[in-house]
Amino acid sequence: MKYSLGIDAGGTYTDAVLISDADGKIVDSTKARTTYPDLLIGIQNAFNALDQSILEKVELVSVSTTLATNTILEKTGYPVGLILVGKTDTPKNSAIKYYISVDGGHSSGGNEAAPLDIDSVREFVEAVKNKVSAFAVSSYFSVRNPEHELKVKEVITELTGMPVVCGHELSQSLGAYDRGITAFLNAQLLPIANQFMNTVASEVKRRGINAKLMMLKCDGSIVGMQEALKHPIESIFTGPAASLVGAAYLSDEPSCVVIDVGGTSTDVSLTVNGLPQISDVGAIVGGWQTKVEAIKMETSAMGGDSHVWVMNHVISIGPRRVVPLSVAATKYPRIIKKLKQGQSISRLKLGENIQPTKFFIRTAQEPIELTQREEELLNRIGDEPLTVSEIYWDKNIMPSPMLLDSLIQKRLIQAIGFTPTDALHVLGDYDEWSTEAAILGAEQLCIFADMEVKELCTLVKEKVAKNMVLNLLSYLMETVDAKEIEKGLDGEFLAGFKVDVPVVLLGGPVRAYTEEIKKFVAAKILLPEYAEVGNAVGALAGKGVKRIELLIRATFGESKYNLKPTSITVFAPDGKHEMNNYEEAIEFAEELGHKLVMDYMKDAELDDGNISIEMTKKVINPLNTGVPLETKYAFMGIAELNK
Repeated sequence: MKYSLGIDAGGTYTDAVLISDADGKIVDSTKARTTYPDLLIGIQNAFNALDQSILEKVELVSVSTTLATNTILEKTGYPVGLILVGKTDTPKNSAIKYYISVDGGHSSGGNEAAPLDIDSVREFVEAVKNKVSAFAVSSYFSVRNPEHELKVKEVITELTGMPVVCGHELSQSLGAYDRGITAFLNAQLLPIANQFMNTVASEVKRRGINAKLMMLKCDGSIVGMQEALKHPIESIFTGPAASLVGAAYLSDEPSCVVIDVGGTSTDVSLTVNGLPQISDVGAIVGGWQTKVEAIKMETSAMGGDSHVWVMNHVISIGPRRVVPLSVAATKYPRIIKKLKQGQSISRLKLGENIQPTKFFIRTAQEPIELTQREEELLNRIGDEPLTVSEIYWDKNIMPSPMLLDSLIQKRLIQAIGFTPTDALHVLGDYDEWSTEAAILGAEQLCIFADMEVKELCTLVKEKVAKNMVLNLLSYLMETVDAKEIEKGLDGEFLAGFKVDVPVVLLGGPVRAYTEEIKKFVAAKILLPEYAEVGNAVGALAGKGVKRIELLIRATFGESKYNLKPTSITVFAPDGKHEMNNYEEAIEFAEELGHKLVMDYMKDAELDDGNISIEMTKKVINPLNTGVPLETKYAFMGIAELNK
């Protein structure tokens, strides 16, 4: 009998499921803490907890991960050099430290608009090559002609040998700046993606498992591991994509809305008749507008591991993720003693990083480009959790919150603190880890919040539940301002909200929020068996999908009496192609579309399944000449895996 293994590596847990290929039933599952920043231990723990006699019979391994999403949300990506060519916007986000805009680019017809300023490119690359880990390139109208992007890539490769990501490789949508951002984020994620995927591959090989390796993309489709390594940006939101596909599979509801509560975020998405709803504007993550085709979703940086902190008597949740006190205390028991002792912190000093319940510990990450002050602070933090008071105990001062932030973003230290997971432990809704540490943490926060322990934890639980419902309603009522929806949730009215599609809940302790959710909205709430590992199920339940768009454009002479086109061009992902006539262009486009889909399926290791290709044709701006101004083709290939 053959089996398949699904793995989802989230910011908090690494989930794994074994499914029988014969009947599609789950035969084993497990959850292991994700180990950060070294993922191998968490992955090994997940493998070890599964039935080893079944594991050795696995022939397909498919993975999903939220690591790319969390990296962008937490601003911990690797440094990248961005090169914009032609009439593109100048980056306004301070996260883009190394960039340059140079002359060049093409017109909408694919013709060179200005010569490429290759000398400026060379100068920039030489100046930053020792400060970045990769480069990203986006040129004006590269979707019509990628010549300048490819030339820049060639020069960078020649000078540095570093990875280079081009905008046209990731998207055929117009918008040079957004393609540049997409390429920039993709380049940031290359080292992280390589580490994750190579870790999974090496562990599979070490255990002697002879299986095909696949990965879920953020549109809910799957792709071969080697192809996935080229475009790690497509793994953003694979956690939500996995939850969506997994929820439909587990609940047997092909049309449903899913609320997935992870460690870092809460995500809402929708599937209709078994197909995920796709965003028509590209994925938006951490405030970045990308050109990545992804499921349509509503997300917020509030999850089970979001930091609960107090300032000016106000309880805030997130957006940063920390290790829950209850979890950390099982590994570092001295945390309990330190919580009992408390810290001497002035209310005026309180902030996200200066909290009575927050600890810091050094990671195994090697430091790069540290300032003197950062290096001094890092040297004071070791492999035992320290409070802010302990870090500078000999100087009687508090560490700079900005310096702490910088070291967190560089993955050099990890924060521990009070979270919604701890609040559930205090309330008795969850007992996976140390309840004592959670209670002590709540007591410390209450000193500064002027609240009782149960009152504080109930408030945290209610805030998380309300956030889940707000995300749900904002998704389903997209034309209504979220602030107006929030007024309806907060008010005492003789009317309320109702959802007409089943709501499936996924995530570790999500069952604890079921009754709270029902207070805010009337809906059919489903909590399927194996809901806690739904993402790992989704990693296996996806199909291979490839979408290709081609455009045929006719150019006419200036005279209104000239009814014969002077040129006919087919614009495709591989460049532009000049045709002799419209009939030839039609035939060429249809053949090329099918070929590009099948080439992708082969590269993505999906060509051994059943493949169907759907083609749609749309005539744009028809003329009375017999030849339309534009004709757009859309091809969608779907591969059903032979498991």
